[in-house]
Amino acid sequence: MGFPYRNRPKKKKAARPADPSAEELTGVVHHIVYHSSESGYTVCVITPTGSKDEITVVGNCQVVWEGETLLAKGTWIRHKQHGYQFKADSITCAAPVTALGIERYLASGLIKGIGKVMAKRLVKAFKDDTLRIIDKESAKLLNVEGIGNKRKEMIKQSWNDQKTVRDIMIFMQGHGIGTAQATRIHKRYGDDAIALVTENPYRLCRDVWGIGFKTADAIATSLGVPPHSTTRARAGLMHVLRVLTDEGHCYCPRTEFIENAECLLDIPTAILEAALDYELNEGSMVEDHARVYPASLFQSELTVAKRIAEISSHPPQFQPINVEKAVPWAEERMKISFAPQQHQALRISLSEKVSIITGGPGVGKTTIIQALVDVFQRRKLAVELAAPTGRAAKRLEESTSAQARTLHRMLKFRPATGDFEHGSDNPVKADIFILDEVSMVDISLMSAFLKAIPDHACLVLVGDKDQLPSVGPGTVLRDLIASEVVPCTTLDMIFRQEKQGLIVHNAHLVNRGEQLEIPNSEELLDFYFVEADEPDDVLARVMELATRRIPERFGFNPMTEIQILTPMRKNQLGADNLNVLLQQALNPSGTSIMRFGKPYRVGDRVMQIRNNYDKEVFNGDIGIIRKIDTVDQTVGIEYDRRIINYELSEIDEVTQAYACSIHKSQGSEYPAVIILMATQHFKLLQRNLLYTAITRGRKLVCLVGSRKAVNIAIRNNEIRLRRTGLKARLQETCR
Repeated sequence: MGFPYRNRPKKKKAARPADPSAEELTGVVHHIVYHSSESGYTVCVITPTGSKDEITVVGNCQVVWEGETLLAKGTWIRHKQHGYQFKADSITCAAPVTALGIERYLASGLIKGIGKVMAKRLVKAFKDDTLRIIDKESAKLLNVEGIGNKRKEMIKQSWNDQKTVRDIMIFMQGHGIGTAQATRIHKRYGDDAIALVTENPYRLCRDVWGIGFKTADAIATSLGVPPHSTTRARAGLMHVLRVLTDEGHCYCPRTEFIENAECLLDIPTAILEAALDYELNEGSMVEDHARVYPASLFQSELTVAKRIAEISSHPPQFQPINVEKAVPWAEERMKISFAPQQHQALRISLSEKVSIITGGPGVGKTTIIQALVDVFQRRKLAVELAAPTGRAAKRLEESTSAQARTLHRMLKFRPATGDFEHGSDNPVKADIFILDEVSMVDISLMSAFLKAIPDHACLVLVGDKDQLPSVGPGTVLRDLIASEVVPCTTLDMIFRQEKQGLIVHNAHLVNRGEQLEIPNSEELLDFYFVEADEPDDVLARVMELATRRIPERFGFNPMTEIQILTPMRKNQLGADNLNVLLQQALNPSGTSIMRFGKPYRVGDRVMQIRNNYDKEVFNGDIGIIRKIDTVDQTVGIEYDRRIINYELSEIDEVTQAYACSIHKSQGSEYPAVIILMATQHFKLLQRNLLYTAITRGRKLVCLVGSRKAVNIAIRNNEIRLRRTGLKARLQETCR
């Protein structure tokens, strides 16, 4: 998808060209109206050589910058709205040769360290020779006002990089890879990118985020890789297994695995069987009872089961806590009386090495954590609080007044090696570990966490088993509870039920498969259902609620306190379309850039969509764009009072977050949420999806959509079972 580069005044229809029979057109690119980073489709305005007219050229071009000299071959057409245009069958671009073209070229943001003002100074100093000076005699740049050694080196390095990147982009886009992906390929492989991809294109889907098997396979085909080759068969098998793990599975039965690969690849079974045996011998996959695992997930299941058994059986290093005294002491300190279920949860957690506390919203899980922290700290024991996401860790810290960290920060992830500093050889030093939001923890992260816990430590796992499962593979919390090898307390008595507290009440109704309760009242409530059946009506109601009605009536800031949640990313009611509309409505002007087909603007609410361990920002983290520097080519985004700088080539790691998918909202709470439920989301309408969405709202929930869609979601309790062997391994290891 692409967007216009910037707003441009409407022009009159182009007049009839002087030579409508011309099949070739040369000129300087004056303005890029549109360029798709994926397809290369381009609409640009050029000034033909020897003319002052402006001509619109339409066609496909891998890479194009303002100021370049463009050669187009094609024919003239007459567009009924825009008049005459040159429709190009082929477009090639070359570095500009005129001073005007060079200035426009350098001012376009191509070279780091050069903006519009500096571009003008350079061309004034060196005229038509500017690009040669930058390339061959960069020391002369020091004679230009505003350029010191640091900026000179920045300009020179950026110039060299863009030359290499341009060649890579042209090669990659010639094989169907867009600008964003080509940039990531260059970042991963450097100047050797073309050679490495030519040697084995399938390495792309393994090494480069955002590139899948189909793209790599298309490149391989164009490079002449035989369709039945062993290389293609092995890559295809890895892809099939990766798709399954992306869906949350840890393994696939061997027969089904081969059948899936055969359907995808159209390769004979014998070749696929041989390729699978090769991968099994190499150790990238493991077969266990006719189940094929990625080796890492197989090992993670073994580790989780083993560590639960070891920690459970190893005695603690402190004297047992007198539960009969500790619980009344905690009640007196907190000035509350614990309910019977809470008494049970405290007794088990204070006396067992490993325990689980589960339950929905408002049932007192946080109260139990606070009591545990107070009791353990009273005994002067070292307590570690952790959660899988930054937002969840922050909420845990606020509710307990004790330090809480994300698992990655607690374990100290090392980006260079892809592992953690803390592990079995270097455990985290603590007596007690309390892990919240365990439903979000996948099998790999749980394995790493348990390896970093000393045998003598006590472990308390807290989470809501009825929420959506982790984004990564496995169902760790459900498997632990179902195995019955760890003592578990289920809290189901609602305590957080304030006056008009319909959020918690309706969440539990949904979880029990019962209809929502929405009183007909003029009083301010915390839960509303706004009925709208047609997609256009749903969209209109959501926009009105987010931009006007909720801010005016409840005082919530639409930029920072209202979150729109939708089941999916695509289609009219998906997060992508909603973000475009909400950006236009809530943040329509200001400094902005266009990168990879998306507009980014200062003030935008954005979300990180992949883990970046170097920057210590993680999938799902929400921030605000505070600064866009087109000269240094950086974007500054504030996350929890930290400013993180992104290169423009990295900005596709974030996306607008005025709206997001319900899956992406896991572990978060927002002051106000607007939830979309429409029948066009039919395939995703499930009870745990709606339940998770409702429990994201802290003070206000507005459900917008059709009653039919809501009822479908409430009735559909068919949880998509994930294939995991953890339950059986726990039962085998711990008993």
